[in-house]
This record gives sequence, C-alpha cells and structure tokens, in this order.
Amino acid sequence: MTNNPIIKGVNIGGWLMMEGYILAGRNIPESEFKEKFKNIYGPRELSGFENLFRANFIGEVDFKQISELGANAIRLPFNYSLLEPKPFFYDEAGFKILADCLIWAQKYGLKIILDLHAASGAQNIDWHSDSRGKAAFWSDKVNRERVIRLWERIADRFKDFPGLLGYDLLNEPMPAQGGANPESLKKFYKAAIKSIRGIDTRHLIFLEGNNYAQEIYFLEELIDEKVHISIHTYQPLSFVFNFTPFISFPGKIDGQFWDEEAISKYLEPIYKFSRKYKVKIFVGEFGVNWRGGLWGELGWLESILKTFDDFGFGYTYWTYKAIANNCFPDGLYQYIENNEYIKREGPDYGWENYLSRWGREKARIADFWLSENFSANAKLTSVLKKSFKKG
Repeated sequence: MTNNPIIKGVNIGGWLMMEGYILAGRNIPESEFKEKFKNIYGPRELSGFENLFRANFIGEVDFKQISELGANAIRLPFNYSLLEPKPFFYDEAGFKILADCLIWAQKYGLKIILDLHAASGAQNIDWHSDSRGKAAFWSDKVNRERVIRLWERIADRFKDFPGLLGYDLLNEPMPAQGGANPESLKKFYKAAIKSIRGIDTRHLIFLEGNNYAQEIYFLEELIDEKVHISIHTYQPLSFVFNFTPFISFPGKIDGQFWDEEAISKYLEPIYKFSRKYKVKIFVGEFGVNWRGGLWGELGWLESILKTFDDFGFGYTYWTYKAIANNCFPDGLYQYIENNEYIKREGPDYGWENYLSRWGREKARIADFWLSENFSANAKLTSVLKKSFKKG
C-alpha cells in the first residue's frame, strides 16, 4: 500500500469459510453441513457444490464493487480445509482461488489480508472455526505444526503477488477452550512468525489477541514494525448482534449507557497499548445487524468509525455480503426477499434447504448466490464510503 495508508476495508465472510447465518441458516459447522451433503449426494457432487458456490457467491465483480466503495483492503477468511494437505500434495484448487483473489485485488487497487478463520483442529469451540465443540488445535501439537507448514506454503506461493498485504495467523483464538493458556498462543505465534520470516520478510503479520481477539497485553514482545496487533470489537454485543430486540444506541444496554464516549473509553486501553509499544492496531472485525436504521445502527457505526480514526486504528468491516437476517452483522450487500433457499419461516432454514433441493435445483441455487441478486445497503455503505475517503 503506497506510503502505508491506514487499512480501511471489508471482510468477505461466508465464502471460503461458509457460515450458516450468512446464508440465512443455523450456525452449524461447515464440515457438518458438508458431511450431510456428502451423505445424500456423494463426494463427487459435494466437490461440484463447493466449486459452484466458490464460483458464484463471490467473483471479480465483487472486488470491483469493493474498490468502488473506496476501500483499500479486503480481509479474506478461509478454512484450513480449503488448502488441506492430502497425502502427497496440497489442494491446488484452493491455492488457485487465493491466487485469483490476489490478482483481482491488484487489478482494482486493493490489498488482501489472508485470514486463517478455521485452523486444523479448531482454535475455539464455535462454528466459525468449523468446530464441533472442541478446540483440538491446542490439545494436539500436530494441528499446530500443520498450520505452521501451511503458512510456510502460503508465504512461499504468494510472497511475490502485488495484491498481498499480509497474513492474519489465527482468527479469534481461545486457548482455554483447549486446555491451554495465553502463553501457548504466544508460543505458537513465535514459531509461526519465525517460519514465515524464513520465506517472506516483506509482508505484514497480524496477531489476534486471546479470548476471541480481545486480550492483547501479553503480545508486546512479538511486536516489530511489520507486525500489527489485531482486535475484534462488537460492543455493545446485545445491540450490535440484535440479541436483545428493541434496544437503541445511544442508550442503556446491558446495564450500561453506551454512546460515542463509551465506545471511545472501551477502546482507549487498546489505544494506550498502541502508543506505549508503538504498534499499529488493526480491527479485523466489527459490524452491526441492520434493523432498517430505526434503532441507532448508523449512529453506532459513525461513532465507532470516528473512534478508529481518532485512535489511528485500521479496520475491515464484517461483512461484505449476506442474507438479511435478524441476528449478527448481515452485510453491506443483502438479499432481502424470502425464497425456498432461505425460508425464514422454517422448519429448515437457509443453507440446510440445499440438502433437499440440490439434486433438482442446483442451477437455480447457483444463480441465487450471484451478487447481482443482492442489494446495497445504501445507508451503511454511505457512512463507510466517507470513512474510506479519510484514509
């Protein structure tokens, strides 16, 4: 990035790491959904499903669209299984997808942060690490070794791509859920940094804090000029995710009054950390569930963006594209209508409807995924455009 401008961009969530709510469904792990799919249609058809989803949900047009918003970066979450090593080779199809993304990014003046969203064994116990309730990344060193080898392979493959900004080593780690502690995370980061720097000394490395990218104070000894510390912030959670309906911002939320000043005070310790250790802070994820703008969603977004600007934090908004939903941040570009692949009325929700319909309706489902069917949230994108311009 010319003259190292502050990172300002978006995440492309739910694509190279599928997440249920982004497709209007239950938050079951990606591997569980694919296992059900394979049991019905077989492994060959599962491969075809994955290829069609990757080809249709996101494409070059989306990189162009993100560039036109004024963003300068994309955080690209991916699942370890996308590139999972086979007995004698890595999955070249997965590497081809990442290569295409880096080429599109360069074409449209963007930079890519490669984010390992789901590690081998899972780094936390939630669906978004493709976990089925265990965090075996921490309990089995083989998983940690696999991830380091994968980052070596990624660095070797992509270090000379102009569209690459850097490597986000581990999304939202939670060692305690695997019987470990923050020192285990620091030890892993040390080993991964050493391995990557043996191959690529130029690109940035992003280190997410412990406890779902919240706690960063034990990472100071790993800081250098090409290491950014990454946090995620979805505060106040009940409002941002719409877990408690009908609460407004600014206002009293979960027993505390939240406004722009409260957001600033919440993030001030991170700012002081950045000043003390002369390290750049990157907010890899933040975003809000959209309720028509009736409950202060735009005020929250304006407040948090102003705080980022005041503190000099980089950021990527979560997320670029999703089915409009009643929980979790649901996209700058949204599919609004209801159809047989969404079925907000149930009993099967969102992507689980593919299981019964894929055999006879795959072409229609693949068409439904295209971005041309999604509408821009004009109010959210307008606020973000203004902030992007300040970068």
